[in-house]
Amino acid sequence: MRRLVLASSNRGKLRELAALLEPVGIEAVPQSEFSIADADEPFPTFVENALAKARHAARATGLPALADDSGICAEALGGAPGVRSARYAGEPRSDERNNALLVESLAAHANRRAHYYCVIVLLRHADDPQPLVAEGEWHGEILDTPRGTGGFGYDPLFWLPGERCTAAELPAAVKNRVSHRGLALTALAHRIPAWLSATSDAAR
Repeated sequence: MRRLVLASSNRGKLRELAALLEPVGIEAVPQSEFSIADADEPFPTFVENALAKARHAARATGLPALADDSGICAEALGGAPGVRSARYAGEPRSDERNNALLVESLAAHANRRAHYYCVIVLLRHADDPQPLVAEGEWHGEILDTPRGTGGFGYDPLFWLPGERCTAAELPAAVKNRVSHRGLALTALAHRIPAWLSATSDAAR
């Protein structure tokens, strides 16, 4: 478990996950280093898509695999963009077009509350019957005008009332600690020792 494959090609996501895994002593190797294409994400829930991506990477490499599926969910839009967050404005993927469409979709709504959601899945192997699953949420509001140059995705629109800034204006170290992905991975890291022990006992 000291080396695993990250089932993603999203550079911003890879950067955040690698930084979050380093303190717990896990070397995270992006799936691109194995020339693995992205897995299909046809499912309506975050957890199903995360499992599909992790299984795809684990099967292709023979390594333990970690995958996350995450997105932004606007209350006024019934949870959209949700699992379609990365492709909200269609292909090819574009953060700029996704942000513009979200602002347009919320134009007639007074309720600007939204939250980022992340589910992270860790598999020991592709057919692991006991995946480790953790989740995290990060609550805020959607602005009409982007602010900040950090982060990625919808971060320039994601206003944090308590911080008086957007996610794109937060220092990376702070974002990694308080974001949906940071919270999910922290929860995952706390559970890994007990999970490994339980699965080892079950194998005996």
